[in-house]
Amino acid sequence: MKIRPIIIVAGEPKSIFFEIFIKCLKSQKFRSPLILISSIKILKNQMIKLGFKRKIKKLNFKELKKEKLNNKFINIIDVSYENDTDYINNCFKMAFKILRSNLTNKFINGPIDKSTFLKKKYLGITEFISQNFNRNKTAMLIYNKDLSVCPITTHLPIKLVTQKINQKIIREKIILINNFYKKEFKVKPKIGVTGLNPHCETISKINEDKKIVLPAINFMKKRKIDVKGPFPADTIFLKQNRTKFDVIIGMYHDQVLTPIKTLKEYDAINITLGLPFYRVSPDHGPNNKMINKNLSNPSSLLKSISFLDKR
Repeated sequence: MKIRPIIIVAGEPKSIFFEIFIKCLKSQKFRSPLILISSIKILKNQMIKLGFKRKIKKLNFKELKKEKLNNKFINIIDVSYENDTDYINNCFKMAFKILRSNLTNKFINGPIDKSTFLKKKYLGITEFISQNFNRNKTAMLIYNKDLSVCPITTHLPIKLVTQKINQKIIREKIILINNFYKKEFKVKPKIGVTGLNPHCETISKINEDKKIVLPAINFMKKRKIDVKGPFPADTIFLKQNRTKFDVIIGMYHDQVLTPIKTLKEYDAINITLGLPFYRVSPDHGPNNKMINKNLSNPSSLLKSISFLDKR
């Protein structure tokens, strides 16, 4: 069987991406051909600054299916750079075109500044990609082989979280996670779910943990899914508690991403569940304060490539 290439959108032109990408190329060989979607000019400039030498192979979309690709070269589809927003958007358009052509089902995007690129049209890159492929049921899984997390709401202001929490969306995320683990790892995942309120208690008339979260969990239990909760978010990540689960689902972004990043640092990747292809990204941002310092940690990008390289 022919090994499918991994499509990589470089992301922000002013970011640490090229540094961590080059560090990945130096540190490990991959069986899947890597196809970078970026500006050749920016790539060459960064290679000079980082003292990295490798031949570049410029690719053409129309000839992609005929190409015999390997990683002796840096394979690149050149996207001209005029300004950040148009450049990133054109990189994504090319990646989506390749994915729709069925040449591959493996896709990575580098770090992107959501505030400038998305311009408040989407909550995040997960939603941007999902809507481009007409997928309404998706989930953000921050994956680590020992413990993963999934927020029910993603990049949503905290004041809006309660408006978006409902039984339907909780059930959808649980099903996506359960199906993903069964398909990819041949295991039935142990899933823990946090409550929304401190200690799963509230002085208000409506207790979302009793009225929304608990019924959603009980519904999933009837479908033979191994899910428990709701648990207080301030104790579920204690060692004696978190080791009981493969995945912990939280009600909002920082409720689960703060502890997982504290525990795992760069040892996690962002996987979007529910798309017709694998979409993975490093679990960190552009970090433009570290540009040209050659101090950035490539671990999350390396794990992203390695994850797809096995598929």
